[in-house]
Amino acid sequence: MSELKNYHMSAEDFRRYGKEMIDWIADYYERIEQYPVLSRVKPGEIKAALAAAAPVAGEDFGEIIKGLEDTIMPGVTHWQSPRFHAYFPANASGPAILGDLLSAGLGIQGMLWSTSPACTELETQVLDWLIDPLGLPEKFRSTNRGGGVLQDSASSAVLCALLAARERDSGLQTNKTGGNGRQVAYCSTQTHSSLEKAMGIAGLGRDNLRQIEVDENFALDVGKLRERIDLDKAAGLRPVFVCATLGTTSSNAMDPVAAIGKICAEENLWFHIDGAMSGTAAICPEYHYLHDGVEYADSYCFNPHKWMFTNFDCSCFWVADRSALINALSILPEYLLNEATESGAVFDYRDWQVPLGRRFRALKLWFVLRYYGVEGLQYHIRRHIELTKLLIDRIEADENFDLVAPAPLNLICFRHRGNDDLNKKIMDELNESGEIFLTHTKLNDRFVIRFCVGQSRTEEEHIKQAWRLITATAARLRGEVTLDE
Repeated sequence: MSELKNYHMSAEDFRRYGKEMIDWIADYYERIEQYPVLSRVKPGEIKAALAAAAPVAGEDFGEIIKGLEDTIMPGVTHWQSPRFHAYFPANASGPAILGDLLSAGLGIQGMLWSTSPACTELETQVLDWLIDPLGLPEKFRSTNRGGGVLQDSASSAVLCALLAARERDSGLQTNKTGGNGRQVAYCSTQTHSSLEKAMGIAGLGRDNLRQIEVDENFALDVGKLRERIDLDKAAGLRPVFVCATLGTTSSNAMDPVAAIGKICAEENLWFHIDGAMSGTAAICPEYHYLHDGVEYADSYCFNPHKWMFTNFDCSCFWVADRSALINALSILPEYLLNEATESGAVFDYRDWQVPLGRRFRALKLWFVLRYYGVEGLQYHIRRHIELTKLLIDRIEADENFDLVAPAPLNLICFRHRGNDDLNKKIMDELNESGEIFLTHTKLNDRFVIRFCVGQSRTEEEHIKQAWRLITATAARLRGEVTLDE
């Protein structure tokens, strides 16, 4: 009888192809500036280039890599390019990539402590490690009543916080019988859209999210918040949740955390703080002030996958009272029962998130923290802020451009003097050039160009080149588009 074919990749082939793949990634980073930052393909172009059906017989790994080069790479927008200044960064680093590789290789499903104790306990310790460097309150530490967990994104963190707030207010009744439509939540008009989405998912209703007006710096107006809470209470509604943002997506505005926190303490509202990208800056002592007032928070999150060189996805989420989160999310069927869980001596992180399953995200964050150390991370954060100030100086010195919002850290909102059409054309032509990628927002109903400095490999030369491109493009377009507002 002939020997049956084994379709698995052999250990020998895995070593060979794995080394080739690492070389490919290293080469990619060395040549990344050769690519246009923004993919130039048209909708449907990549799909049309792919085979119509899955292959019946397996293919040679070399052919797979060739397909990657020929078909996939043209459709990639290069988020790791030092000329990527759009959105907020999703930066990566060698240690993080290797940590993620190890996580994939181990293939752990860390839903329970018992399914891999190291997966849970490393995560707990890494989240505790970050409390002191970031200047976060002791109540978030796992040795107290609180604790931290890694979510995939700040969107999941805010949903979990909202669910915990909902159940704390209802005495866990909403989980059993559903909501009554009376619970309301608050944020600013500049808060990330994930909270509005979470209101729908949580069954509270998007109409029950109060988006409060902002001040001249695009931060939440505390007086308006106080007024709206009082109005809702008078109408027989139940305020349950407030979200403040440290560094809004549109303009990097900083909500007045301490003032909001005092109101939440007075009214017994769940107070969640979204540190998004900007929370990373607090690892530098001179930016600890960003966390003034965080002592009022019931929950806090920030994303190492934005500005702490830990590739997507990795969002740190802390709660002051872990029992409120666990009680809202825990379901324990018979097939998950085990001695460790029943002892109450361990964390089962499945109870701290929406999904059951979870991967070993803590490895890559652990690798980053150990490889860079706190001082290495501080160096790069400070460097990015210095580069931001370099560009701000050039904008302020140019009579054709205006800053539109304060730039406390690494995001600049600016526009060319003139109408929205001109500004949009400037941005579009820059992006179409392939030399840079920028995105926009609207502030005070005006089109504003955003420029974020946060990609791991961005240096002074890239900032200077970006400004040359911006001014040259604007100069050429000024003759084609009217400047009237």
